[in-house]
Amino acid sequence: MSDTLSALGIQRVKVIALAVTSLERANRFYEDMLGLAPAFEGTEQVGWQLGEIILMLKPDWSTPTVAPNPRITLATVDAMATQEALRTRGIVVADEVQAYGDFLVGSFLDSEGNKLWFCSPTSG
Repeated sequence: MSDTLSALGIQRVKVIALAVTSLERANRFYEDMLGLAPAFEGTEQVGWQLGEIILMLKPDWSTPTVAPNPRITLATVDAMATQEALRTRGIVVADEVQAYGDFLVGSFLDSEGNKLWFCSPTSG
């Protein structure tokens, strides 16, 4: 960790928040379609677990967008396999997997129209 970050006490990204128009529909998408585990703060579910990061869904927070800033990119073991698994579940692949340097990168849309990116290292 850089000296600046450690001096400020910053450790890692904890939460990413996404705008949703239907919290019920979005929760079903992240649980049923992506299979994410619920994230809790105490006894209250606050979102969905992405490794050590919590994905919070915020109704009426702002408008869902295919171009969130900052962009959310999920690390995967194999981006091509992820793309096929998304399609199998009926999830819209917005950007086909392409090579960018040493990574394969693609994107999909959630139930609210938010675009999420995914990537994996290229093999070989």
